[in-house]
Amino acid sequence: MSADDRRELVLEAATRAFSRGGYAGTSTDAVGKEAGVSQPYVVRIFGTKKALFLDVLRRNCARIRTTFAEVVDAGFDPDDEDDWGRLGLAYTMLLRDRDVLMVLMHGFAAGDDEDIAAVAREGMGSIFATIMATGCAIERAEEFFAQGMMLNVMVSMRAPWHLDDSPELAPLTHCAFGDALELLL
Repeated sequence: MSADDRRELVLEAATRAFSRGGYAGTSTDAVGKEAGVSQPYVVRIFGTKKALFLDVLRRNCARIRTTFAEVVDAGFDPDDEDDWGRLGLAYTMLLRDRDVLMVLMHGFAAGDDEDIAAVAREGMGSIFATIMATGCAIERAEEFFAQGMMLNVMVSMRAPWHLDDSPELAPLTHCAFGDALELLL
């Protein structure tokens, strides 16, 4: 396995590990075990746990931005509700990989650490700029982001998979996801 392939393996494992434990609750040892490599190897590649977390957070923000850019680049009319639906569907498909979302949420929650907060702001700014590049009104972008953040919260608490356990929350879950709920289940 090449050094790039091993680095990729560790980044994927770190995404899973940080998804479960967040920044504070995940050690480089846990990442090494998840990747099937030694803890010193993880440190040799990334230097510190923070550097690794920042790389994982950047990578996940870039994945969201790239997904949106692909939809926009395929042809996007900011006045066409079907195009906004395609953009929302693309995001819902990303949410099927809950680890991506959870790393993002942990990154926001660790915002008291200025390094992490700066990467989170940079990532969200890049995602927002991609949406604004459609030529939409800022209010439409705000609405899209608000809806996305609601989906993030619902997925982070696993609401779509516990509809029967949370009858009070089930209507909101159905409303938030609409027909796309079936894609998660």
